[in-house]
Amino acid sequence: MLNVLVVGAGIAGLSAAVSLRRAGHYVHVYERSALNNEIGAAINVPPNATRFLLAWGLDPVRWRFVTSRGIRYLDPFTLEPLRNVVPPKGGPRAFGGTDLFYAHRVDLHDALKWLATKEDGPGAPVTIHLSTHIVAYDSSKPSIFLQGGQEITGDIVIAADGVHSLASDVILGRKNFPVPPVHSNSCYRFLIPAAALEEDPDTRFWVEDCNGWARLVPHGPTKRRIVSYPCRNNTIFNFVGVFYDKNMDSGGAENWQASVDISQVLDRYSDFHPKLLGVIRKAKEAKRYPLLYRHPLPTMCKGRMALAGDAAHPMLPHHGQGGAQGLEDGLAIGIVLHGASSPSEIEKRLGIYDQVRCKRASAIQILSNAGLEQFDLVQHELRQYLEPDKIPRSMQDTYKFNFGFDIVRATLKAMQDHNPAFRLPADFFECEVVGVPGQ
Repeated sequence: MLNVLVVGAGIAGLSAAVSLRRAGHYVHVYERSALNNEIGAAINVPPNATRFLLAWGLDPVRWRFVTSRGIRYLDPFTLEPLRNVVPPKGGPRAFGGTDLFYAHRVDLHDALKWLATKEDGPGAPVTIHLSTHIVAYDSSKPSIFLQGGQEITGDIVIAADGVHSLASDVILGRKNFPVPPVHSNSCYRFLIPAAALEEDPDTRFWVEDCNGWARLVPHGPTKRRIVSYPCRNNTIFNFVGVFYDKNMDSGGAENWQASVDISQVLDRYSDFHPKLLGVIRKAKEAKRYPLLYRHPLPTMCKGRMALAGDAAHPMLPHHGQGGAQGLEDGLAIGIVLHGASSPSEIEKRLGIYDQVRCKRASAIQILSNAGLEQFDLVQHELRQYLEPDKIPRSMQDTYKFNFGFDIVRATLKAMQDHNPAFRLPADFFECEVVGVPGQ
């Protein structure tokens, strides 16, 4: 068994903790916060992640997830369906083999924390250390340094320390500074209770036939769009307003806690349909934060230290893949490290993790710089990470690329190429992993 140090108890860190526990290792997670003020926004949990979350025993009903029925594209000025944007038939399940869910971020986080720390189940329960500020890393030992000066050494360090990652600087050997994205650089997020919309005749339309439908209201010429979908058993609507602000400070830091009055949101979208503005008025407040892009890393590993989640590949919200890529990272880490013991073998296994994850995560990072229907804007940059015939050239191609990837199968194949006798523990999954249609 390895002694694994995971830095960060976010979605990627907890996914890694669950996977490593099931792979038979001792896992300690070090989290800067007290986990008593988790960020209240919603998140997509798409098929490329749900296939293994369900197999781990996550129950979407227990955790109040909403099953997606698809996306409706609406004209911002008429709220009529956009005729020139038609989502692929069959939705996410047709491409991924299982459902896409909308979840309150806190609910997903609680589900992962439960999977990591529950007393029953395979492996030793994960230990989470709260209010622990990590200020430095040593990738060679490997070790982490706490704010008070204490050094903690393990067999391996998994750094899931978020968009402001110190660990990524260690892996890269230099700062990976953020750059302002070209197409959208700012975002509003806010939540509205369904009951508040239902009780007002002027906003009730937003709740009618809402179960599982996302609405996307884009205006390409002005680089503005509003996305909304239900979560928490359809009792809350999540809203994301994406836009381009030419006055934004490109050197700013991502900040989830920048509260703004809802009047600022209304001003930004003042020419959108009055009925949509009436819906937005039901929000009490909004959070604004900059969307800062970081160029993809050439590697996610160094020595016996690896990155996961936003620490490795922060991405814009256009494809709803940020959380899913962190979940994929976590799953892969556990698989590649099953049975590893010696330092040299750990480094080889992390090389396999890098092989499985780095190019895929980088490609989705680039794809996420534009909307699902704007695939043509990122074609050139994708050539560095994908073969020409693998580059998405339509919404249908993008669905296939995002949802139709089986991280379990890909990681197992890479491990069996390394060692044909490699097998996962029988209890690594609670049930069969749903595959991709046609594979």
